[in-house]
Amino acid sequence: MTELAYDLHIHSCLSPCGDDDMTPANIAGMAALKGLDAVALTDHNSCKNCPAFLAAAKEYGIIGIPGMELTTSEEVHAVCLFPELYQAMEFDRLVYSRLIKVKNRPEIFGKQQIYDENDSVYGEESCLLINAVNLSFEGLWEKAASYGGVMFPAHIDKNSNSLIANLGFIPPDSSFQTVELKDMKKLHSLKREHPYLEHCRIISNSDAHYLEHINERGFTLPAAERSAKAVVDTLRRGLF
Repeated sequence: MTELAYDLHIHSCLSPCGDDDMTPANIAGMAALKGLDAVALTDHNSCKNCPAFLAAAKEYGIIGIPGMELTTSEEVHAVCLFPELYQAMEFDRLVYSRLIKVKNRPEIFGKQQIYDENDSVYGEESCLLINAVNLSFEGLWEKAASYGGVMFPAHIDKNSNSLIANLGFIPPDSSFQTVELKDMKKLHSLKREHPYLEHCRIISNSDAHYLEHINERGFTLPAAERSAKAVVDTLRRGLF
């Protein structure tokens, strides 16, 4: 068993809210500079920059994990991660087919740039990626698992686009084993209000949209080995 310093929620310039400097190679380079071991790319409703990111992560010697931050039909944000790129890209096709299609207006929402492995722009997503997807939070854990991945609710302590803020409660029949907090100081009060969290693994990611906001080395996860699969397995197991 090894401890891996992580940041599992980062947006590239494919997300319309991501800074133009958030190229896949720049993200991998900054993560390596900060001493992180495992880093996930999680753009809004898309994995299309994951191929370039995984190539860059390999060059920098860090564990790259492909994924996305999905917006459910209830507008709950949930992070979905996958051990292998092909699984992420298959999930990407499903999500894109369920995305509410509205043309992006870059002058309002921002550009949605797709990068190649040379860290050059080779395309731009025309449909706005921050819209909801026709997939409910109920069943999303099972849906991600059917593609070999894992799902955890994003930033549950936020006042918008979080499981608690949007649904008002944690469904007692949920299956997820890991949750993300932005501010760990809120953990004890959240556990008092939502006993479901007592059995969950609690993680804290940056949700970075700018390079300087990527996590410093600090939070760690136990993993059986240095691999994306081992990280996903840890998140799937929770505390037990």
